[in-house]
Amino acid sequence: MGSVFSPYYHWSGRQDPENHVCINVALYGPQQHLWSMTERGRKALSRDPTRFVVGPSALSWDGSGLTVEIDAVTAPLPRRLKGKVRLVPEAMTDALTALDAASRHHWRPIAPAARVEMAFSDPDLAWSGHGYLDMNYGDEPLEAAFRRWDWSRAMLPDGAAILYDMERRDGTARSLGFRIGRDGRVADFEPPARQDLPMGFWRVRRATRAEEGGARLVRKLEDAPFYARAELETHLLGERVPAVHESLDLDRLRLPVVRAMLPFRMPRIWW
Repeated sequence: MGSVFSPYYHWSGRQDPENHVCINVALYGPQQHLWSMTERGRKALSRDPTRFVVGPSALSWDGSGLTVEIDAVTAPLPRRLKGKVRLVPEAMTDALTALDAASRHHWRPIAPAARVEMAFSDPDLAWSGHGYLDMNYGDEPLEAAFRRWDWSRAMLPDGAAILYDMERRDGTARSLGFRIGRDGRVADFEPPARQDLPMGFWRVRRATRAEEGGARLVRKLEDAPFYARAELETHLLGERVPAVHESLDLDRLRLPVVRAMLPFRMPRIWW
């Protein structure tokens, strides 16, 4: 709702978030990546405390897990995406962190460790594995408070480790490290040394923090003008662990030419 990346929400003056809703789906396979992020208006939105519906897709919570029903079309090349994802938390936490000094932007790691089952009819595939669920929300555009950030979530034998490195718009920087156990307990830890990671085609800077042994980029998942996502192998808290990493360049996002490119990956249905 009111996606920070939506060009339509930005161009509208950000006055009506319920008129700018979408469900983003990204599938990464050995042969191809599939992406859908179709924005819709308020007529396509229905929600209550346990269910969130956008057009033909929906998220629902039954008290023990989250079910995501997906019926979407990819962009820029159209292809059907239809299937279901079920996420069952191994632990939940109500920890809430303000990311900026004015407390206008918040992050909550709802289920830092979870089990996921997914089954799609189009394309025909199914798997089960580890999962993660969090949320971000803010009272102003993300680019108003930050210039860029790097974020990662690593899977630990007893839970998860999460790193945040932020460059704020006011010139200050902040680095956060969280260790979250399967019992839901959250403990801070001192982030280790910073390490640069290889850049992609769009030259978005990305970095992480890792202990002795460092981090290695295993696979590039997204490479966009202002955003990069990758799979890492890294060393944290005495463990050699897999991680998902993202870098976000909000100075890039603010550029009019980048805003104009976004509809190719994020079309909107106006009716």
